[in-house]
Amino acid sequence: MAGLEEVGIPGKEFLREALTNCSDPLRAIEEFQEENGILLPSLRPMLPLLDLHGVCRLEFHTSVLEELKERLLQQIENLGKNESREKERKLKEMLQKSFPVIRVPSLRPVVMCILKNMDHVDDKYLKQLVSDKTLYKECDVQVKRQIWQEHQSLFGDEVLPLLAQYVGEKEAALWDTKGGTEASFFSSSPKQRRQGQVLQQLLLMVGKNVVLYDMVLQFLRTLFLRTRNVHYCTLRVELLMALHDLDVQDIIAVDPCHKFTWCLDACIREKNVDTKRSRELQGFLDSIKRGQEQVLGDLSMTLCDPYAINFLAQSAMKIINHLINNEGLPRDNQVLVLVLRMMALGLQAWDMISGQQYKEPKLDTQLMTKFIPALMSLMVDDQVRALNAKLPPDDRETAITTIEHSGPPPDAYQAYIQENAVASVLAIYYTFHISRQRDRIGVMRVLGTLAGAEGQRAYQDPFLHTLVGHLLPMAEEFSQEDFCTVVFDEFFLGCLSGPSGSSTGGSGGGGPVRHLLRLLWHVHSRLPPVRLQGLLKALQPLAQANESMRPTMQALQEKAKDLVPASSEPENLDSPLLSVPAPASM
Repeated sequence: MAGLEEVGIPGKEFLREALTNCSDPLRAIEEFQEENGILLPSLRPMLPLLDLHGVCRLEFHTSVLEELKERLLQQIENLGKNESREKERKLKEMLQKSFPVIRVPSLRPVVMCILKNMDHVDDKYLKQLVSDKTLYKECDVQVKRQIWQEHQSLFGDEVLPLLAQYVGEKEAALWDTKGGTEASFFSSSPKQRRQGQVLQQLLLMVGKNVVLYDMVLQFLRTLFLRTRNVHYCTLRVELLMALHDLDVQDIIAVDPCHKFTWCLDACIREKNVDTKRSRELQGFLDSIKRGQEQVLGDLSMTLCDPYAINFLAQSAMKIINHLINNEGLPRDNQVLVLVLRMMALGLQAWDMISGQQYKEPKLDTQLMTKFIPALMSLMVDDQVRALNAKLPPDDRETAITTIEHSGPPPDAYQAYIQENAVASVLAIYYTFHISRQRDRIGVMRVLGTLAGAEGQRAYQDPFLHTLVGHLLPMAEEFSQEDFCTVVFDEFFLGCLSGPSGSSTGGSGGGGPVRHLLRLLWHVHSRLPPVRLQGLLKALQPLAQANESMRPTMQALQEKAKDLVPASSEPENLDSPLLSVPAPASM
C-alpha cells in the first residue's frame, strides 16, 4: 500500500511501528482497526453479525471499496464530459490529492481515470508515469499522447509494430498462393480499406494531435526510403483520408497534400478522371511555388501508392483506347498528359525523396510522339486479329496479313520499356489488357519484353499479382509448349537468379517465386509433365531458402506428384529454365 502515508492514511509503516513499540499487539491491532475502519456508528453493531456469517473483514471492506470506487469513477467520467471551466480545476485538485496512491493497485484506476479526463497533465506527473513501465502501460491513450509528444522513442515502440503488421497484411494479400482470379488486390474500395484494424489503431493513437501525425509521416517516409516498400505510401494516403472521413480539421487543415489526395481519392472511388477533377489536380500541381518544393516529396508518395498507380495506368489505357476509336492524337488529350505526369511523379518518389531533389520530372515528349503511337499500333493489331477471327474461314485475310498483325512489337515500344518508367508501366497494363481478353497471340507477342522493363518494374508484387490473376483463366493455353516458353522461360524464370528473385521493388521475401508458385498451384495440371518437372526443380532451392514458402512448395509437390514422370530426368532439362533465351519470333 505504498503511497497511503503521503495522503495522511496510516499504512504498513505505521502499523509496523505501532506493533514494534506496543506492549499488547492484539490491542494495537484493534485500535488500528477502530481508527481506520469505516467510521459509521450505525455500522459497528453489524460487524459481529457479519462475523457470525463467516464474512471476514477483508472481504467486507474490499466489497465496500469496490462499490465506492465504481461510483467515484462514474462521477469522474461525468465531470470529464462537462465543458465548464471548473472541470479542469477540479480534476487537477483530485489528481494532486490522489496521485500518491497510484502505485496501490486497487486505487490506481481512480487516478488513471482522472488523468484520462484531463486536457493537459503537468510534466511532473508524466515523468513519473514514464519512469514506471507498469504505470505507463496502464495509461489511457489520451494520456500517452501527451507522453509521446516528448518521448518519440516510446511512440516509435508503439507505432513501428503496427506499421510492420500493416505491411505484412498487404504482402499476405499479394502473396496468397491459393487466391484465384477473384482474389484481386485492387478489388476493394478506398473506404473499405480504411476500415482495417491497424489503421483504426493508428487513428486512435494520433487522435487530433498534429505532432504525433507528423511523427507517423516521418516514420513512413524513413521506412519507405530504407525499404523501397510502396505499402508505406499506401498507409500515408489511407491515414490522411481516414482523418478526412472523421473530419479531424486540426490535422487535415495543415497537411498540404490534403486537397490533392482528397481529389485523387474521389477519382479512384469513381474510377474516372473527369475534366473538372483533372483541372483541380493540375491546378494543385501547377500552384506549388518556389520554397514549397518539399511538398512534391509527399505528393510523390501519394502517387506512388500502388492503388494510385493502378488507377492512373488503367485511366491512361482507357484514354488511349478512346483515342484509337476516335482517331485522336495522344499529345492533344490534356487529361492523358496529366495522368502520365502524375504517374511520372509517383514512379520517381523514392529517387526524389532519397536525393532530396524536389523537382517534378519532365515528361518525355517522345513518350507521346513515339511510344504511345507504337502501343496504339499493337492495340489496333489486336483488334484486327480479333475481328478476323470472327469472320467465316473463307472471308478471313491472308496468312501474310495475319502475320503482320502478330509480329514482334515495334522497336520504339521495346526501347522505351527498357528506359522509361512510365512506358514500362503502360506496357505492363497493356499486357494485363490482352491477358484479360485471353488473347494468346497478344500475350506471347509482348510478355517477354517485360523482362527488360525499366528497373525490373514488371517483377514488383502488385504487378505480378495482377498478371497471374489474368493468366489463370488462360489455363488451357499452358498445355502448349510455345505459350509456356514465353510465360516461364522468357518472363518468370529469367528473374529468379537475379536480385528480384529475392526482393521485388520494396517487398522482400522472394516475390516472383511466390507468384510463380501461385500460378503453378492453379495450372499445374495443364502443363506438359516434363515442363512441370523442370519448373518444380528450378523452384525447389529458392523455396527451401525461404522458410515461409516451404509449406506451399511441399503442398504443390504433393498435388503434382502424380503428374510428374517417375523416370529419371531427361538430359538438358535445366537448359531452357535457368537461362533466358531470346524472345521467339512469331
